[in-house]
Amino acid sequence: MCVKAAAARGGRLILILAGMTAGLLAAAGPADARARCPQATVAAAKVSGAAAAKAVQCLVNAERTARGLSKVRAAGRLRIAAQRHAPDMVARRYFAHDSLDGSSLTDRARRAGYLAGARRYSLGENIGWGQAHLSSARAIVQAWMHSPGHRAIILDRRFTEAGVGIAFGLPMAGGGAGATYVLDVGRRG
Repeated sequence: MCVKAAAARGGRLILILAGMTAGLLAAAGPADARARCPQATVAAAKVSGAAAAKAVQCLVNAERTARGLSKVRAAGRLRIAAQRHAPDMVARRYFAHDSLDGSSLTDRARRAGYLAGARRYSLGENIGWGQAHLSSARAIVQAWMHSPGHRAIILDRRFTEAGVGIAFGLPMAGGGAGATYVLDVGRRG
């Protein structure tokens, strides 16, 4: 399992890289998250991309509300930005917040129309991939929650909206079975 996090505020981008091991995934998130988040524990190969994306957002919101934070709302334009990035990483075999053509999270959000009319904005992004049972929405969110940078993005009270993108496959040479996830969060003002 490998994950990365980035946050951009007003165009600044901060990157955090963390390698996660299966041992970190043993601890559970909020006790009732599995009951409230259908298909969260199902390996990506056995669930639709839409169901896995909903499970990620549900689990992120469970983490936020367990700590007294408001839920992030689904934002279609952030989903578009995230959904364009995940398959690009798989198809072109890279794992980074900046795409191979140099476009950043801010560029992708702008191209998806998320920043249209915004005077101010904050953006954050977590990316991750996993194989077999580590490709489930729950495994990915747990890995993010065990990494200080990823956790900070998920629990940042400034973020009010989210979009999730998923591509089946891995972002590395040789590929293989698994899934690559992108969580884009933001706020516009």
